[in-house]
Amino acid sequence: MSETPFYETDKAVAEYLLFHYGSSEEVLPYPNGPLAALNYPVRCVVECVDSGIFPSNARALDLGCAVGRSSFELARICGSVIGIDYSHSFIDAANRLKELGTLSYQRTDEGDLSTTLEATIPDAVDGSRVSFLQGDAMQLPEDIGTFDVLLAANLIDRLQDPTLFLEALPGLMNPGGQLVITSPYTWLEEYTPKANWIGGFERDGNAQRTVDGLEAVLSTHFAKVREIDLPFLIREHSRKFQWSVAQGTIWIRKGN
Repeated sequence: MSETPFYETDKAVAEYLLFHYGSSEEVLPYPNGPLAALNYPVRCVVECVDSGIFPSNARALDLGCAVGRSSFELARICGSVIGIDYSHSFIDAANRLKELGTLSYQRTDEGDLSTTLEATIPDAVDGSRVSFLQGDAMQLPEDIGTFDVLLAANLIDRLQDPTLFLEALPGLMNPGGQLVITSPYTWLEEYTPKANWIGGFERDGNAQRTVDGLEAVLSTHFAKVREIDLPFLIREHSRKFQWSVAQGTIWIRKGN
């Protein structure tokens, strides 16, 4: 029997519910810890999206939405939001949270010890603006339409063919629309064949960085306006954490 993919496991769902909805104290009870790395799904919206340059009824697409916190945050500033993730388990959790308002999960503390916590839709968010769909970011529905904001957080280095994904983005965005790509650029062959990496290797004796690969594919249709470092923290248990630093790049779709 084949092994269940990690992002479909109860462990992954619980880790990501904590990552997306856990309070600072629930995630990191140590005052000397990396507090600036908390609330990453919120910061991907608050620190990267400029709500002053799109209409109040803007459409947003959150690709690789996981359990949905960034989608809910986008709903504060957009008229409608579609969140899509490849994981059935993540989308099931996001939809249950949208329907019920709260969702219980088990935070691993040590070994078999755990604590029951509640994920809650953030205050002042209209959940009716958000739709969650299971799907492949590289094979989106043909009738999905175009968007004023597109967020791809921690997605690019989990795709089979990142270039194919990037080449499809112009057709998904309205002129003047904002594209936000964030990633720690953790290239792994279990997700992306090395031949398809857009960075993290040498070419003709020169280091090819992922940001260079993004520029090479996107620059025809997008203007890069900003780069930002976005640390994030995923708790595995009470004394083990994954601390990473994503790079965020913000782009504007060219055209009238």
